[in-house]
Amino acid sequence: MGAVTATIIGAIAAATWLYLLAFRGGFWRMRIAAAAPSPTAPHRVVAVIPARDEAPVIGRALVSLFTQDQARSLHVVVVDDDSSDGTAEIARAAAAEAGRGQDLTVVAARPLPAGWTGKLWAMREGIAAARTLAPDYLLLTDADIVHGRQELAGLVARAEAGGYDLVSLMVRLNCTSLWERLLIPAFVFFFFKLYPPRWVANRQGRTAAAAGGCMLVRPQALDRIGGIDSIRGEIIDDCALARRIKRGGAIWLGPTAETHSIREYTSWRPIWDMVARCAFAQLNYSAALLVLMGFGMGVLYLAPPLLLLSGQPLAMLLGGLAWLAMACAFVPISRLYRCPAWVGLLLPLIAAFYTAATIGSAVTFWRGRGGSWKGRFQAASAG
Repeated sequence: MGAVTATIIGAIAAATWLYLLAFRGGFWRMRIAAAAPSPTAPHRVVAVIPARDEAPVIGRALVSLFTQDQARSLHVVVVDDDSSDGTAEIARAAAAEAGRGQDLTVVAARPLPAGWTGKLWAMREGIAAARTLAPDYLLLTDADIVHGRQELAGLVARAEAGGYDLVSLMVRLNCTSLWERLLIPAFVFFFFKLYPPRWVANRQGRTAAAAGGCMLVRPQALDRIGGIDSIRGEIIDDCALARRIKRGGAIWLGPTAETHSIREYTSWRPIWDMVARCAFAQLNYSAALLVLMGFGMGVLYLAPPLLLLSGQPLAMLLGGLAWLAMACAFVPISRLYRCPAWVGLLLPLIAAFYTAATIGSAVTFWRGRGGSWKGRFQAASAG
């Protein structure tokens, strides 16, 4: 690599990290927002949980909902999406054990219609059942989410205080195994880099996103956008919902330390599959954007440590500064996930993993097997 080329690449990487640290909405700070003032009157919330073969986790998720500080105003609808492992029976048993059997409705999802992704169809079935209870809010959540005791009250309070139509939490993903500690914090880091919470909450801005594990939505906002039907074919359904709601309303997104996922990733493969399921959809199934993404990730993450081997003093300095900047930016997410700060120094390798998974996502899509989830291939075929 020539001295000029190496210096230019180093300058681009260093300048980009300066921009990310100073001007990208402070995405890397991972600040847990202070609790909003409690609403003056109780609000009726109906939680909707689409569940397909979730026997190992759904019991704990339901117990966490029924033991909320304001759980008496909560009803839960579980949509059994053709499970084969007794998910529905376990859900009923968990509700009965919590003394809340009367506050659980289990709905059997009808067969999946053409043009729908599986989870969204189950959500639609659950929302239809929930609307018969005339809720003030709908809590759209997943079967593997264990909710903090004050989460429901906090979500409602934030929606009421800020006039938000959608309030969403990026729950704390499971992070105990070696592969989780290496890869999961970076997943959240990359998500917030794409969608800085400050930009999401800006009512005049275009950035819109939500995290599907925990979304509190006003029913009127769903009515305004045409319901879940309006996003029925989306693979990244949470962000699609946020985009549509923000066009005529206000949304909020932030991290949380209390509410967490108990879905385990015991090796690198399920994390790869999680990314490969939807990464190419994030790029609008565009080969050109895939190439640009690969180039950008290479310059931003891989080039800085490689420049230290270039033998060009200025390029080495710029590469070192860029590598240090990314490691420093990673410190807050490391703290949130109780991982050692030095994991940030591995971001070049971690970024290479996620880049490869994105390329893998494109390959599976081109083979007609995109959007694989729970035994279904949900992305439209490339052919």
